[in-house]
Amino acid sequence: MKRILVMGVGNFILSDEGIGVHAVKELEKMQWPENVEIYDAGTTGLLSLYKVFDADVLIAIDAIEYRKDPGTIVVFDKSDIMLDKVPIKLSAHQIGFQEMLLQADLHEKSPEKVVLIGVVPESLATGTELSPCCQEALSKVLEKVKEIIN
Repeated sequence: MKRILVMGVGNFILSDEGIGVHAVKELEKMQWPENVEIYDAGTTGLLSLYKVFDADVLIAIDAIEYRKDPGTIVVFDKSDIMLDKVPIKLSAHQIGFQEMLLQADLHEKSPEKVVLIGVVPESLATGTELSPCCQEALSKVLEKVKEIIN
């Protein structure tokens, strides 16, 4: 049975930048098969590498800067998010996320499948609430995670 890691990435105290963490909090309320782990990576970057080593499938959720309207959801595979192809950096932890994937490759412990579910933020203001458009996108993100797992 494949080990699936759903990792919420982001800074919870910068409103929409924390969408990955908000998603994980919602996903933790749901029932999942025992091969699915829901993990709040926050802004840990390389410190979460050990989790990636154990995963066959990695689904990451994060805010991304992308030339789309706020609240837009964009899904990337691993080849899209490696260091030479990622969208513009939104925050320092994204560098850590890419480096984490590179380190997993170098150790030959990279997941078979990597998916990044990115949401374009509207606000990066201090606060723990999502903007209305990202709050609306959150339910679609949760559905996308379920779809990928199934």
